[in-house]
Amino acid sequence: MKYSVITPVYNRPEEVRELLESLSKQTYKNFEVIIIEDGSTLKCDEVCAAFEEKLDLKYFFKPNSGQGFSRNYGFERATGDYFVQLDSDAIIPEKYFEIADNSLKASWLDAYGGPDAAHKSFTDVQKAINYSMTSVFTTGGIRGKKNNAGGQFHPRSFNFGISRKVWEETGGYTMTRMAEDIEFSIRILSKGFKVGLIEEAFIYHKRRTDFGQFFKQLHFFGRGRINLARMFPSELKLVHYFPMLFTLGVLAIPIIFFIDKILFFIAVFLLLLYIMMIVIDSAVHNKSLKIGFLSVIACFIQLMGYGFGFMQEKFLKGEVILKQN
Repeated sequence: MKYSVITPVYNRPEEVRELLESLSKQTYKNFEVIIIEDGSTLKCDEVCAAFEEKLDLKYFFKPNSGQGFSRNYGFERATGDYFVQLDSDAIIPEKYFEIADNSLKASWLDAYGGPDAAHKSFTDVQKAINYSMTSVFTTGGIRGKKNNAGGQFHPRSFNFGISRKVWEETGGYTMTRMAEDIEFSIRILSKGFKVGLIEEAFIYHKRRTDFGQFFKQLHFFGRGRINLARMFPSELKLVHYFPMLFTLGVLAIPIIFFIDKILFFIAVFLLLLYIMMIVIDSAVHNKSLKIGFLSVIACFIQLMGYGFGFMQEKFLKGEVILKQN
């Protein structure tokens, strides 16, 4: 089976270089790579040109339209039987396609998702961010799991495969951002396609390189969850309110001091206990006390960034749904 890798990129030439380098080392060779430059000012055309002899690679430049519609642009130009969406800030293990292909032959899926992990070359901040997005101590613990917040598994676009038939019957993305991948997953499931997780088909995902960028990303995720709920109210579950409640709880602690001293000390004790559990768990997982402490910052940014975005979109914004014309 031939695969088509679909990757939109915006101002990330060095990340694309790492992605292409990892793809050039795949043990399974029957795939093409389609890079869609989404109106970047810092282009990766020269990076792509350097891999033309190593990969079946096609590079396209187009005006900026967001990642969802850029993926559609790639789907339209793909020649493979199965389309694999990978983020531009990913490094792909050398047996990724071998694992995915063997899994699909053994148990067919019309669409699949895979988990992500931290590569040994990642910075301590990137490892802390990866921990926060996959930890049981944050809502990130539901990512890369077969059950998504108590419901069906929804593949995410950083590691998301679909058959050509899925593309032909769904038409791809109808939104370009704001939870566009979850919306796409829901429509795929609604048409009766078989969707699942291939746990061994993981990628190394850089996500964001600093805490400021990470906050902006999670703020956008929080807004996206409410945007999605406008179309699919049943997809807004209790777990999605946790970051908002956590944010409000942290902000309320100084106020509680002036209301009830005992309640204040209980709240501080519980918060410190939560911090201590994160430090210990992350330090053991990453074999680094430094990353353990950085993970506390990452977890707070994840929960509060998401919480602020969630509240902003739910209580202050009107309908913001970006649909394809």
